[in-house]
Parts: sequence; structure tokens; C-alpha cells
Amino acid sequence: MLAIACIKQVPDTTQVQIDPVTNTLIRDGIPFIINPYDAHALEESLRLKDSHGFKAVALSMGPPNAEATLRKAIALGVDRAVLLSDRVFGGADTLSTSNVLSAAIKKLSESDEIGIVFCGKQTIDGDTAQVGPGIAVRLGFSQLTLVDRILAIDTEAKTIRVRRKLEGRYEIVEARLPAMITVVRELNRPRYPTVPMRLRSVNGELEVWGNSELKLDTATVGLKGSPTCVSRIFSPERTKGEILGDGMGDPIGAAHLLLDRLIGGDLLAV
Repeated sequence: MLAIACIKQVPDTTQVQIDPVTNTLIRDGIPFIINPYDAHALEESLRLKDSHGFKAVALSMGPPNAEATLRKAIALGVDRAVLLSDRVFGGADTLSTSNVLSAAIKKLSESDEIGIVFCGKQTIDGDTAQVGPGIAVRLGFSQLTLVDRILAIDTEAKTIRVRRKLEGRYEIVEARLPAMITVVRELNRPRYPTVPMRLRSVNGELEVWGNSELKLDTATVGLKGSPTCVSRIFSPERTKGEILGDGMGDPIGAAHLLLDRLIGGDLLAV
């Protein structure tokens, strides 16, 4: 049974720069990392491999340089790593991306039974949280989002019980396998690769699938299959802050100055 982790290569958000002319990300010289939430999804697939005998698979869609991200997954111990890379996949929004990933998962199911598909709850570059649920809908899988703990798995009865982290409370849910699970950071602590595994990953087998393998209608993938688009992208402008009063000798006066500035009225005359 497969435990598939969908992972994405994202730019290190602390070093992102925007081209003011083209309104696109400047990628030259920018380091890329595994999306942090996806790292926890990958770790959980490896834990199921260790505890329940699942086969761990890392699946990613991206340009050829996304191979580096999957090499890291190989170094951590996945049994199989697949990169979905084709020019026709470029410019995809979340709808198109979930379409390609779903097709790849269907192809993987031809040789092994799918148990669980893991996704991070969202990516740090898009923050949409739409790809995981999109995969679940396309494949007809049980959908369990915001999971912070896997409580029980019964591979014979094909059931799973999880805890979902909601605002101000938790929810215990039981569902049928196969299931799509989006995870939060509290689920686990990602492991580090050992030196032998790092060396193994350099020459480890990495599969690259294009649309010739998935055989999708090109009108449904990439930019053509994306009904949404980014009209403008920009870095937020921040103005220098202002200090009101000294905050020590006359705190009440400083508070009045702040309220007067915020309200913009004649508060001090009241």
C-alpha cells in the first residue's frame, strides 16, 4: 500500500525579490526549499513506512531543477520519487496542478494500491490550501484536512482515525481509505538524512514523467487549463514608524497622543 507525499519546491520567502517591470519573481540566485508543510507530509509517509509497511512515494510537479527537492526525499528514505515536469504543465494554477497530480496518482495506482496521499496544509508561496482538496475530489478519496495527529490505522479494514486542529478545538474523525490528508506542523518533527543516505540520493533512481506518460488533454493543464491568473504582483510598501512621546516620563500623555493620532479628532480637548 502506498503512502504518497505531494511536495513542492518553493523559493525561500525570506529572500524573494520582485521584478518591478515584469511583476514576476526574480529567480536568479534565489535558493529553493521544500515547502515547510510538505516536509511534515513527507515525514509522515516515512513513519507509515516504518510502522505499517507502507511504500513511501514522493511526488512533485515543477521545472527540471525541482529534481533537487526530490533528491532530498530520496536521502530521507522514500522508496520512489517521481517528478512531473513538462513545458505544457507550466503556468498552472491550483486547479490545473491538482489535475496533473491526480493523474499521476492514478498512474501510480496501476502497480500499487493507494492508501494515503499526504499534502501540506498549504504552500508558503501561494497560501491557497486548494491542491490537496482538489486531489481528493478528483480521485473520490476521503478528505481529512488540518490533521495534527494520526490516532489509528487499520489496513485490513481500510480505516483511519485522525485528529484535526481547528480554531479553539480539536475534532476526531474516522474515514475510509484511500484518504487524502493535509497536515499541519504539529503532526511530527521531520528527520534528518544520514550521510550514507545523502550519498545514496546522488545516484538514486528518480523518475521524470511528462504529459506523454500522463496523456492529459493539454487544454486542461498548465496555463491553458488555468481559469485563474495573477494580474499583478508586488512587494508591500512599508513606511517608517513614528515614536510618540518618550513612553517613560508621561505615559498618560503618550497614550493621549496615540489616541489623538488614531482618531484624528479633538480628543485632548475633551
